Amino acid sequence: MGISPKLVKELRERTGTGMMDCKKALQESGGDIDRAIQHLREKGLSKAAKRAGREAKEGCVFTYVHPGSRLGVILELNCETDFVARTDDFDKLGKDLAMQVAAATPLVVRRDELSDDIVDEEKDIYKKQAIESGKPEKILDKIVEGKLQKFYSEVCLLEQPFIKNDKETVEYLVKSTIAKLGENIVVRRFARFELGEEPS
Repeated sequence: MGISPKLVKELRERTGTGMMDCKKALQESGGDIDRAIQHLREKGLSKAAKRAGREAKEGCVFTYVHPGSRLGVILELNCETDFVARTDDFDKLGKDLAMQVAAATPLVVRRDELSDDIVDEEKDIYKKQAIESGKPEKILDKIVEGKLQKFYSEVCLLEQPFIKNDKETVEYLVKSTIAKLGENIVVRRFARFELGEEPS
């Protein structure tokens, strides 16, 4: 099937992917631009997974101060090279992540950073709630697990729905940028300050 240069150009502008990859994706999707975008995303995310083990020691520290100066965030975002750290895409990701932390109040970057005490306490609460609402014993563990997954999506930055597009998680946003820039990117840490708040 012949793919018009105009269609290739449109796909390239929408995804930031190279011309040959765009043409190939359009051929494989029968000229359907939405399917081609999905194909490129899937291909990019699988590449991103391969890069996840690579060391990321460069990067930037990003800040966000909410209007009124009563809330602020500092976030460290790492990549592999100084070159990528200076790109617009990396800068945009860092700013979006700092704003995410300000708006969605995560406790940690990833779930393995949560203490066992916090997780056990949540499990106990969910189990007691399920028992009190009369749920059968045999499904208690399933209910607790479901509520725990929801808890993770609220308090772990990477598992939160992205504030600018709640159909995607923050982790998906990071992996999409990895796929686009061709380097591993790691959200290292963040600190969130709200005026009058007691230090944790």
